[in-house]
Amino acid sequence: MATRAPSSLAASSLGQRFADVRALTEAMAAPLSDADASVQSMDDASPAKWHLAHTTWFFETFILRDHVTGYALFDSKWPFLFNSYYEAEGERHVRARRGMLTRPSLDEIRTYRAHVDEALTAALPDLGAEVEALVELGLHHEQQHQELLLMDIQHLFAQNPIEPAMFSATPLGNPEIPGELQWIEGHHGKAEIGWDGTGFAFDCEGPRHSVYLNGHALADRLVTNAEWIAFIEDGGYADPSQWLSDGWRWVQEEAIVAPEYWRKRDDGQWYRFGLAGARPIDLAAPVCHVSYYEADAFARWTGFRLPTESEWEVAAASLDSSAGNQLDQAGDVRTQPVPSGTGLRQMFGDVWEWTGSAYQPHPGFRAAEGAVGEYNGKFMVGQYVLKGASCATPRGHGRATYRNFFYPHMRWQYAGLRLARDL
Repeated sequence: MATRAPSSLAASSLGQRFADVRALTEAMAAPLSDADASVQSMDDASPAKWHLAHTTWFFETFILRDHVTGYALFDSKWPFLFNSYYEAEGERHVRARRGMLTRPSLDEIRTYRAHVDEALTAALPDLGAEVEALVELGLHHEQQHQELLLMDIQHLFAQNPIEPAMFSATPLGNPEIPGELQWIEGHHGKAEIGWDGTGFAFDCEGPRHSVYLNGHALADRLVTNAEWIAFIEDGGYADPSQWLSDGWRWVQEEAIVAPEYWRKRDDGQWYRFGLAGARPIDLAAPVCHVSYYEADAFARWTGFRLPTESEWEVAAASLDSSAGNQLDQAGDVRTQPVPSGTGLRQMFGDVWEWTGSAYQPHPGFRAAEGAVGEYNGKFMVGQYVLKGASCATPRGHGRATYRNFFYPHMRWQYAGLRLARDL
């Protein structure tokens, strides 16, 4: 039976949320063999087995080790293996060589997870509010790794010439291709963005601060696969005038001709590889797995641009962040056509939306003290902000202030785009 993500993290007790999130991760990894879970397909990806262990290490280290008297580490050698980038926690295994860890086995990692789950569940009633906040952070951290796990497995399986499927395919249907973009005028003048201190948020989402928005409008929907094919057929990947200098060099050096996972059959038809295997391109669905360079080039080709982070966040502030095509259970993950209606649609779900804004600290940002303060702040260089949520984001995880971030050449994440224009 598939395990569902909690529909609202605030709707159940901390213990139940902990059980739900941990069970969903297990359900995602259930179809994998030990070999599937051990291999690393590129330096930016991690083996599924490592994701399962690292999220467990987080709870064991920052809650059980530091706040539960008498707790003994499951294995004293494993923190070296499963620490990610926390310098305060000491030396660690090199990221690019995580795929060399054939031991411990997948079954041993599952035993580790069960051990930590039991210990943390037993400790929860006696934890104070400050430690409960760390558990909450750990849950959102694991939800991030749930999406990463799906990203990394898709990339791994895409290297296999037999194009294996991890999950059964959901029928595509035959939706109508969306009509012309409609433009929704955005707020003009002073506004506020950033976390306001109510509910959970990562440290990089705050503090709340004032911004000024010039006249602009956002497209009512995401860019579709059909529109992207028009870009390809018009020579979009062969025209340097549409590309940033770094992007054009990337296109040439990497021989980029289409979004990640797009392949062309002998009959000239495009198809894409996903977690349910190889499938025809759904022309009505949003384009996915494109880099910032590609998103920017497409926007230039249309004569428009990408939204800024501030424009997007102000527009989304009053919308339901738990709506849209997001992850509810382990299974086929794919983008879906725009739902009927008017106004801004697909703001949450389907794909993370590239913005034209660099990932920089909000005015007044200060990282938290200790190891957990390394969580976001030290990555604020050379990356761009993505907003919203994707079809692989656990429902209830996101919000308008959420700041996802990737380097401009990366595209194995579930990323697409919405256009903006100046008024």
